Amino acid sequence: MPEYETIKAEEYKYGNNFLEIARKKVEDAEFISLSKGFYNKAGQKRYKAAIGFPDEEEIKNFFIENLGKI
Repeated sequence: MPEYETIKAEEYKYGNNFLEIARKKVEDAEFISLSKGFYNKAGQKRYKAAIGFPDEEEIKNFFIENLGKI
């Protein structure tokens, strides 16, 4: 199983849940991940779902331009 390294992450907490956007690295490839999850009773993060996509300007610009339109 590949080892994932988190290079940088930003988190938004709402209630007992969180959203996280992170730049990660696996082997020689970097990618961006969007994740959602919750905190358990011990305060530890538990992830529910995530999506990853290549760290390409065109994809990042798509999100930046269109999130405000939705």
